[in-house]
Amino acid sequence: MTSDQAQSGTSFSNPIDHFARYIGETPETVLHKVFGFPAFRGLQDAAVNAVMNGEDTLVLMPTGGGKSLCYQVPAICRKGVGLVISPLIALMEDQVAGLRQLGVRAAALHSEMEYNDQLTIREDLLCGQLDLLYISPERLLSAYSLNLLRQCPLSLIAIDEAHCVSAWGHDFRPEYRELANLRQIFPNVPRIALTATADPRTRNDILSALDMPTAHVLMGSFHRSNLFLQVQPKISETTQVINALKRHMGHGAAIVYCGSRKKTEKLAAHLRGKGYTAFAFHAGLAPAEKKNVLTRFRSGEPMVVAATIAFGMGIDRPDVRAVIHLDMPTSPEGYYQQIGRAGRDGEHSHTLLLHNGEGIARARYWLEESQAPDTEKRAMQGRLESMISFTETTGCRTQAILACFGEDFHEPCGHCDNCLHPPFTFDATEAAQKVLSTVYRTGERFGAVLLTAVLKGKMTDTVEKHALQHLSVFGIGKDKTESWWRMVIRQLIARGAIGMTGEHGGLGLRRDTARPILRGDVPVSLRDDAPIQALSASNKIKKDNDEEELSEREYRAFLALKMWRREEAYTQEIPPYIIFRDATLKDIVRVYPADVRELGEVRGVGQSKLERYGEDVIRILQDEYKKG
Repeated sequence: MTSDQAQSGTSFSNPIDHFARYIGETPETVLHKVFGFPAFRGLQDAAVNAVMNGEDTLVLMPTGGGKSLCYQVPAICRKGVGLVISPLIALMEDQVAGLRQLGVRAAALHSEMEYNDQLTIREDLLCGQLDLLYISPERLLSAYSLNLLRQCPLSLIAIDEAHCVSAWGHDFRPEYRELANLRQIFPNVPRIALTATADPRTRNDILSALDMPTAHVLMGSFHRSNLFLQVQPKISETTQVINALKRHMGHGAAIVYCGSRKKTEKLAAHLRGKGYTAFAFHAGLAPAEKKNVLTRFRSGEPMVVAATIAFGMGIDRPDVRAVIHLDMPTSPEGYYQQIGRAGRDGEHSHTLLLHNGEGIARARYWLEESQAPDTEKRAMQGRLESMISFTETTGCRTQAILACFGEDFHEPCGHCDNCLHPPFTFDATEAAQKVLSTVYRTGERFGAVLLTAVLKGKMTDTVEKHALQHLSVFGIGKDKTESWWRMVIRQLIARGAIGMTGEHGGLGLRRDTARPILRGDVPVSLRDDAPIQALSASNKIKKDNDEEELSEREYRAFLALKMWRREEAYTQEIPPYIIFRDATLKDIVRVYPADVRELGEVRGVGQSKLERYGEDVIRILQDEYKKG
């Protein structure tokens, strides 16, 4: 395969100047002919119309909501090239490959391209042969790129992953702040900024940083009804991860986010020992290792990736069936962005967050010790406390997380752990007083393990070394299990009655909160952790089984099309979902078109894909039909 073919995302595409042109067509025509969709969804229509009218726009939609169409359609319709600023090469490559499959004249400029390919794109750009050009902010703001783009009419400027602009966003990138200059450099060019996660403060900062004071702000619901939200206290990380993965064995992909590079490697090795295809991914890997993992992940292979939090951003794999966090994220935006990588195909997917009191206490301690300016520190503290509240809430988790984005979700979602299995709460005032007294009597210098030993009256080397067996609190909690006391300690940490006193993990009283509890002025109600169970216990969650929604003949045809798609994708060196997503293949076998014309009426089959793949698809369907 030549470098041009690889960049274009197809081994048999025509030269770019032979692609169909749609300048002057209506957005609705482009949506149908190019993308194969009958109508816009949600806020897409309003966003497209605003850009078509030359107006600045900020679009906030959940992952999988169709943000890309909001700038791709008007870029194809309007005169000039649509400039798309994107933070990651993987994201650019996927978008360009997908657009080329649709017959759209798209290209990307980034640091990993061959020099000759860069010259080809420059020539196409200057000759008006591009509809969309993807570029990173660093590359865009170079003198060379700006000089080149000043010679070309721009139809629009799209700033993707716009939360990177904001100092309050979870993926802040300083170079994004310089994009405010685009208004002066390219006057009268409409700008559209897009993101999946931004709280009110971040939204305002995006508008300010990009100098878009009069922009339309279009915000849809952030609700993802296909995601099962589950939170569990840490008991045995690997066991809990395996229980969550069991129902996904052999289906799609899973991402397990870990707090350290060492943990990613340890977990991946353990999962491989249990029969999973599992890989570690972090910044310390050799480039060849990272490329191998990314290539296999994008290929559609069933697998588990144990990764640090950067993995997954910009990778549009639709069948990620589970996203698991082994450590609590420090902000709701970061957490929601990461779990948003699950279920992009709209199918039911599982998210699991594991947490403990030590992690909460440590996050608070390091934030308190941070040298960040007070205003930034207060904002970070507010987000951390929102995240802690989310982990310990007894109410609907979806309502809790959406409230962090300023969205009032009126009804309990019915698809989180608390909705499906309402937690039991109990009066824990006396238990809380026992724990706080033990923290105080032991000198506010020990961690949860030793505090539990003292409460249980358990002799250990440390207890004996410090003569803690002689304290009045020794053994006052003999009637409860160690895990029960750890549960109480964790929730008192979450409430702010206990906090970390040093970087070595010692716990001390936070007196403003602890004193009223000790005096009995404030009653304490805590949740009783339900027994840790595999997700299969939640039988109200729809199973990921294509056989349940397709007839036997349809399912056979679906598998045949998937096999054809895999081979076609391998030949072209692109991810299979770029050719057709599973949802489109399912729609095809449900309709079971008799010819290419009928195939063209299926949602997601645009003109270019019909011409490229129509005959192959019909042939496969006819072969399956003959089998009966």
